[in-house]
Amino acid sequence: MSGIVGDNVDDGSGVIKASVGGATISASDPATDTNATLGTQWANSTSGEYFVCTDATTDENVWTNVGDGTGDIFNYSFQGTVSGYASGGGSSTNIIDKFSLSSDGDASDVGNLTVGRYMPAGQLSTTHGYTSGGGGTTTNVIDKFSFSSDGDATDVGDITVSRWGASGQSSITHGYTAGGNEPAINVIDKFSFSSDGDATDVGDITVSRHGQAGQTSTTHGYSSGGNDGYYTDEIDKFSFSSDGDATDVGNIATRGYTTGQSSSTHGYTSGGHTSTDIIDKFSFSSDGDATDVGDLTVPRFGPSGQSSTTYGYASGGKTPASDVIEKFSFSSDGDATDIGDITVARDYLSGTQY
Repeated sequence: MSGIVGDNVDDGSGVIKASVGGATISASDPATDTNATLGTQWANSTSGEYFVCTDATTDENVWTNVGDGTGDIFNYSFQGTVSGYASGGGSSTNIIDKFSLSSDGDASDVGNLTVGRYMPAGQLSTTHGYTSGGGGTTTNVIDKFSFSSDGDATDVGDITVSRWGASGQSSITHGYTAGGNEPAINVIDKFSFSSDGDATDVGDITVSRHGQAGQTSTTHGYSSGGNDGYYTDEIDKFSFSSDGDATDVGNIATRGYTTGQSSSTHGYTSGGHTSTDIIDKFSFSSDGDATDVGDLTVPRFGPSGQSSTTYGYASGGKTPASDVIEKFSFSSDGDATDIGDITVARDYLSGTQY
C-alpha cells in the first residue's frame, strides 16, 4: 500500500504519516533512535498504543505512552553521570555523602538518613536514592532522598523483614532488597518507585545469606558472594519482568562483605572479607563464572559501590576503617586508582548514583 490514505500519506515503508497534524501511524512502536521532534505523536496500529515524544535527544528519544500510561520507551541506564552517594555505615551513622562522577575529588556531606545504621542496601530511581534495612538497631525502614536537591532522607515505607547486610538492585520501576541477616534469610523484597509504600516479598535468592554484593542489568538483578555461615561464591540472578526466585548462574572468588558495581554489559564484585583487593567481573549477556580483572588500591571489606557509565567506584570500607574513594575503568580491565575521600572513614555503608 502506498500513496494517499484519506488525509494521510504512506511512504511505502508501512509507516503512515499524517499530512496535516495528527500522528505517525505504524504497525510497531517508536524507538529511542527514531529521532523525532519534541511533541511528535505516534500511534501503533497493531496494539492501539499512543505515544508522544517528550524528549528529542538524539538516539535517546523518550516516548511517553499517553494511552494506558505504561510502557514508556526510553534508554534506561542504571549507571550515573552526575554524582555518587555513600550512605550510613560505621557505628550506625546517618551520613549521606556525595561525590562527583565527572571529576575526581572528595565527597561532601549533603544530608542524613532518618535512621543511623550500618549495612543497609542501596537502590535508585531516575530521581531519588533509596536505602533499605540496616543494622545497629536492626530496621525495616526504606528511606528516600532527592538527587535534584541536597537534603535529608524521608521514611517512605518498610521492607517485609527487618534485617541488615542485604544487597540492593534497581529496575526502572522498582527497588529490590535481597537476602540479609538477623536471622539470615533468602527473601527478595520489591518496592515501587512511582508511589511510596511498603515492599512485598516476590521471591527468594538461592541461599539465605548476608554481606553479598548487588548488581543490576537492564533486565535482571544479581547478588554475588556473601556469608551463609561460611563465605560463599554464588552469583544469583533474578528477573525484573516477572516475580520469582533467583537462580545460581556462576561463581566469584569466595568471599563476603563485598560491594557491587555495574556497567551496561558486566557486573563487578570488589573487595571483601578477609580484606581482599580483588575486582571480579562477570557477563550479563551469558551466565557463567567471574574473572579477576584487577585490584583495589587498598584491601578492604564493607565498602560501598557506585557506577558511572565509564567507571566503577568503591568508597569507604574496613582496613581498618577507610575514607578512600577509588575508581576502575569499565572499558579496560585493570587496577583501581585513589581519587578522593568520603567525609568520615567508615565501613558497611551503602552506595548509589545519579
